Amino acid sequence: MKKTLTALALAPLLLAATLAQAQGHSDKETKADVERHRAMAAAHEAAAKCLESGKGHDACMKELQAACKNLAIGKYCGMKHAH
Repeated sequence: MKKTLTALALAPLLLAATLAQAQGHSDKETKADVERHRAMAAAHEAAAKCLESGKGHDACMKELQAACKNLAIGKYCGMKHAH
């Protein structure tokens, strides 16, 4: 049972890796993807620090949206979670 759960958990990761290879990204495209992911991570880290500072959810989300403009899909910089 444990092996089955582990296999099921790893399946999406393996599928994503396979699809990425199938798309045939060049080194330049891969480097651009890495840079975008780092920029998104920095924007999310800044949003976390904003929330920690006590600025308020709405103000911090507005800052996140501004930081992510033209960077990721959607207004949450490629990431949305439940409240």
